Amino acid sequence: MEGENIYDKIQEIFGEVPGTFSILEEKIDIDLQMEYFEFSRHIKKDLDEGAVIKRRDQIFDFARDAGDRKSLFAMLASLEDVSAYRTIEKYLKEGHLELRNWAILALQESRMLLESKLLEENQVFISTGLGGKGSKLRYFVVLIGKEKTGFSDLQKKIIKNEFEDTLAKCDAEIEKVEFLGHFATLVVMVPLKVALKDVFRSAIIECNQYGDFLKSNFIITNVKELNLTEIKDFMKKQQQANPSDDK
Repeated sequence: MEGENIYDKIQEIFGEVPGTFSILEEKIDIDLQMEYFEFSRHIKKDLDEGAVIKRRDQIFDFARDAGDRKSLFAMLASLEDVSAYRTIEKYLKEGHLELRNWAILALQESRMLLESKLLEENQVFISTGLGGKGSKLRYFVVLIGKEKTGFSDLQKKIIKNEFEDTLAKCDAEIEKVEFLGHFATLVVMVPLKVALKDVFRSAIIECNQYGDFLKSNFIITNVKELNLTEIKDFMKKQQQANPSDDK
């Protein structure tokens, strides 16, 4: 679950780095995202643009079947039509909670389609469970203390200070820090180009200058924020898979 550099992965896939990225900002369950994009891919076949535009206001008809409205959102998002984009945008601006995340994904797809047409350049859409902003992605990180008794107040301060300093050097930032027994969890925003593993390993080394209290291994994910039970379950599975890896 340690993170890889997404920027490098994009370069590996495309052979070069596209000029324009579009990052999904909201935190949306990754399974719902996969459902939407698979749904959208299939619904594009034999699309009647005129018929879809005529039906656009049906997304506001809450008496209609949710599945039918989900289809309409995906169809609207597939059109190179500003009015389709504005219709989805209006739905979100009015604050409707029903199908909100589905509508967010549709709006993102619609925006990318229109921008690609205007710029005459294909964009890379990056979506993760934790979202991001601008050119940064959000990650959830778990640091592991060597002592099961937990962290002292001084150690907590060291973790906060050293990680803030290390992350600031690469234009990354900490959004949240919590301590759960001998685990420290951080929610951080990191630029795409940053080599994640190197940054966090460097910060751990700095922390350990003051007492060698953190393990060198850590958990990092951009799928979701883990609770204590999930962290313990993950650690247990890792220990079973690599019984000697307990640095």
